[in-house]
Amino acid sequence: MDKDRIAGSAKDIAGKLEGAVGDIAGNAQTQAAGHAREATGTVQNLYGQAKDAARDATDAAASYARDAYENSGDTLRDGSQAVAKKVQDNPLGALLIAGGIGFALAMLMTRPPRRPPPRWRY
Repeated sequence: MDKDRIAGSAKDIAGKLEGAVGDIAGNAQTQAAGHAREATGTVQNLYGQAKDAARDATDAAASYARDAYENSGDTLRDGSQAVAKKVQDNPLGALLIAGGIGFALAMLMTRPPRRPPPRWRY
């Protein structure tokens, strides 16, 4: 729990008490000060909650990245074994797919021929 949440909750409770004392005493200034302290406490509590949520999200993302990094070798090994099995089961299909991918890459990598600059006639 963040210290801003604790301090905000304390200010919120103190503001409610001060506002109640102002209500009982009939003192508008004490009542207004209590409501202001209560609002300040609420805002500080919400700020602490936001910091906690950001910290939790960061921890979760770091944990996810750590797990992904630690298991990446297993995933790569499993994927390469699955591809090898598919190639062994259907070598002609694998050859056609590889040829199609190679053709598509060759088409993407070639540039169209350069055109000569236009000649102006007068």
